[in-house]
Amino acid sequence: MFENARLKLTAWYLLIIMLICFLFSLVIFRVADRELERIDRRQQALRERFGVEIFRPQFPEGFNVPIDVDDLRGRIILTLIFINSAILIIAGMSGYFLAGQTLTPIKVMVEEQNRFISDASHELRTPITSLKSAMEVHLRDKKLTLPQAKKLIVQNLNDVNRIQSLSDALLKLAQYQKPNSHTVFEKVSLAEIIKTAMLTISPLAKRKQISLKSKISDYHLTGSREGLIDLMVIILDNAVKYTHPKKSITVSSAKTDGNIFIKVEDNGIGIDKKDLPHVFDRFYQATDARSKSTTGGYGLGLSIAKRIVTIHHGSITVLSQKGKGSVFTVHLPLKHSKIENS
Repeated sequence: MFENARLKLTAWYLLIIMLICFLFSLVIFRVADRELERIDRRQQALRERFGVEIFRPQFPEGFNVPIDVDDLRGRIILTLIFINSAILIIAGMSGYFLAGQTLTPIKVMVEEQNRFISDASHELRTPITSLKSAMEVHLRDKKLTLPQAKKLIVQNLNDVNRIQSLSDALLKLAQYQKPNSHTVFEKVSLAEIIKTAMLTISPLAKRKQISLKSKISDYHLTGSREGLIDLMVIILDNAVKYTHPKKSITVSSAKTDGNIFIKVEDNGIGIDKKDLPHVFDRFYQATDARSKSTTGGYGLGLSIAKRIVTIHHGSITVLSQKGKGSVFTVHLPLKHSKIENS
């Protein structure tokens, strides 16, 4: 599909370029032809009047060669044909290259969209299939009791919650991936953002008896308040899910050369080296995370986090050692910053 589109775009480039070249060549030829006609008329007039030729090259004595207007006109035509042929070849190769450069981002975007639809459909199909199968099996059971019906409803609610969770994550990812999204940037407090995120995550942490420790200095930075809260909630939620019970998670900050660094350090199961390059990919979940955890995640959280950081012109990295935990570091540019020790 894209190869055909590339060829069509190249053809359009060539058509436009050659049309311009043809019109330009036509103008040149008309101007040159008029000048040659003027020279020819003048030669004819002087020949009739004085019997001499003008505009002739310097030849040895005894040679009298006038300007051959028809021959010169033919040479101009051949020169223009040669130039236009060269332009056609060069423009064809350049147009093909430029068409490829133009279509590459579109190709990547379409492939990304198709992959996103495929992955989302796959993830949605699992709970929907489970929901449908459970209801079909119980509907065939003529001896279905009230306790069994209640158990079915509970199972169905769990599947519905999974679908809702996935839908919410997909909507949030789509929100941050909009190319023309109007994110409101304002002066925000880092301490307030971390505090809000920790309050959001604290119920999950309490259930696992995990303590959340803050070593944050209150920097003021320019950014999206809601976006940065979402970012920290995602990272903290990820840390709590994969941290062992009765352990701790530490959030710290530092500032250097107009940049702020936020670190979230956990004592969890860690990430295998082969999985580290993919942790920010959509729908990616490490095999160990699937087998050792019952968190029910879909691998979208860190993708959303990376997108939020990108919107803020920052970066996010992770260092991890399997069995010993992970450290996520968020780097954000800091404008008009000031520090208050807390």
